[in-house]
Amino acid sequence: MDEGQIKHLLRRFQNGDIDEKGFVESLKTLPFEDLSFAHIDHHRALRQGWPETIFCQGKTTEHIVHIAERILANQNLLLATRISAEAATQLLDRFPGLVHNPIARTVASKVPENQPQKPAQVALLTAGTSDMPVAEEAAETLTVLSIPNAKIYDVGVAGIHRLFDKMEQLQRVDYIIVAAGMEGALASVVGGLVGMPVVAVPTSVGYGASFQGMAALLAMLNSCAAGVSVVNIDNGFGAACVVARHVYHNLK
Repeated sequence: MDEGQIKHLLRRFQNGDIDEKGFVESLKTLPFEDLSFAHIDHHRALRQGWPETIFCQGKTTEHIVHIAERILANQNLLLATRISAEAATQLLDRFPGLVHNPIARTVASKVPENQPQKPAQVALLTAGTSDMPVAEEAAETLTVLSIPNAKIYDVGVAGIHRLFDKMEQLQRVDYIIVAAGMEGALASVVGGLVGMPVVAVPTSVGYGASFQGMAALLAMLNSCAAGVSVVNIDNGFGAACVVARHVYHNLK
């Protein structure tokens, strides 16, 4: 339940649309709901602007479905990340209105077409096509948060002219998320060419000496382009949330 939903609830109470008992019932799950195996943070949307996300890796399908049911019952948008195909199928069977992105490994609420968009534009860049799953996870997260985003994939430094071809488009956005594996050089190149915030996501893509993304992570952390933010390996969701914190804070 976010700030807007609480205000709507108060107006309904003031107008007599719901009685005191109904008002109290609606607030019962604040700040969290105890399911014995999970404590759902329904208060998160009020604190941060977006609801708790289900990180599905390691969870049983039964638990995922139960948590999703309670999140949706509290009128929160749903985002489930790192979800298996089997769990996604069962979640969609239970809640047909959800959207599955198999590349991103996400299941999310379908955002209404009339949902107001946040006044920000994000570009999602990948060095290669193999980095797409991480960028897609970021894109799905931004979409649920009503933050417009554009995808520019496969523009890595091995063919740097591909990036230069997109510079006019990049100069029109407010934030850039860069997902890159191998040596992770794309984030530094982009960071040196633009003035807006850049969030770098190292991916676990690469040959043996890339050490499942450690090489890209260290390269991004040691970027000579000042001010590039770096999140954990393959953490597209985290990169989107870095941008969301900026966007939501600027709206206050």
